[in-house]
Amino acid sequence: MEIKNILKLSVRNLRANTLRSFLTMLGLIIGIGAVVLIISLGAGAQAMIVSQINSLGSNLVGVLPGASDAKGPPASVFGIQVKTLINDDVTALLADSRTEHLVAASGYASGQGKMVYENQELEGGSFMGVAGSYPNVENTTLASGRFFTEEEDSGLARVAVVGSEMRHELFNGENPVGKTFKIKRESFRVIGELEPRGAVAFTNQDKQVFIPLNTAQKILLGWRHLSLIRARVDEAANIEEAIQGMKEVLRDQHNLDSAEEDDFSVRNQADAVELLKTITDAFRFFLAAIAAISLLVGGIGIMNIMLVAVTERYREIGLRKAVGATRSNIMTQFLIETLVITGIGAVIGIAGGAVISFLVTIVAKALGYDWVFIISLPSVLMAVSVGLVIGLAFGFYPARRAAKLDPIVALRYE
Repeated sequence: MEIKNILKLSVRNLRANTLRSFLTMLGLIIGIGAVVLIISLGAGAQAMIVSQINSLGSNLVGVLPGASDAKGPPASVFGIQVKTLINDDVTALLADSRTEHLVAASGYASGQGKMVYENQELEGGSFMGVAGSYPNVENTTLASGRFFTEEEDSGLARVAVVGSEMRHELFNGENPVGKTFKIKRESFRVIGELEPRGAVAFTNQDKQVFIPLNTAQKILLGWRHLSLIRARVDEAANIEEAIQGMKEVLRDQHNLDSAEEDDFSVRNQADAVELLKTITDAFRFFLAAIAAISLLVGGIGIMNIMLVAVTERYREIGLRKAVGATRSNIMTQFLIETLVITGIGAVIGIAGGAVISFLVTIVAKALGYDWVFIISLPSVLMAVSVGLVIGLAFGFYPARRAAKLDPIVALRYE
């Protein structure tokens, strides 16, 4: 029997039991859809964050507390409280001749707390303690007002510069400059408002409140260590020299001898991008592997339904064998039916995963994230290939059982 005729017969048999065919492929649809969705969302998130990091400029260097190897993440990435960086480290970096290529640097101390303006309350509002040099480090611009000075920082001034969305989040749409509000019951006066900047690494900068670093540490947080240090180098060509100088200065600051490893991690933008890719790739493929378990469930469902189909069609199989169909013909027919089911299921699953990913992209953009919708050809081909392999693997036993039927026994089956 020609493959073309077998294919027609297989499609006809599937159409005769549309509901059962759909239920048979449902597990496969969910599994493939989940895999495509996770890979797509992971790729979109990765592209968004890489774009955000690159937009900060190639001559930005970050120092994180906690040791790490060249490729792995520092301890602070996993939320472990590491206290190896302090304000004096920033001062030393800017003063030492070994770091002459640094044009600006700032320590960062982040926290959250209840913010209140008149009758408006914002639970868990995010604030960031930074130095007066923050605009030069991050290349930010002010929409109105001014940024606080180094003198205000050292004098524990209770002033704040707010992100653009805080106007609506906390200040009822009014111009926030000149207004007084509270963070953790401490009063602050707004002296500036930043231009919209959007989200960077899943943190919406437009919803941040920036206050002097020393004020944040001593009044709101009650600690003297830094969450991180960021510095801007004069030219991208001097990045490596600057990083080496920063490491030497920090090792001296921390009194580390030659046998001790760094208790900090210095990363440029390229390092940050590679680290991010490593983490997100591992995370999304781990989730995709978990989602792929449902493919096995779908494969078992396909095998069970095909066994039922073989039992229901004993007489048909016996009749075909009686008129000359070979074992190969029977086996090919049932394998093709299985492949048709898995192929259709794979297409529906891919389409479903892509649609959901697209909807997530729309929602993310509406929330202010520059999310990217990505469906890669390799992921689609992988999903189809996995579906077909599962179809062959789980369809082989029912097809073999049908092929081995004795035509006389099959024709007598009621």
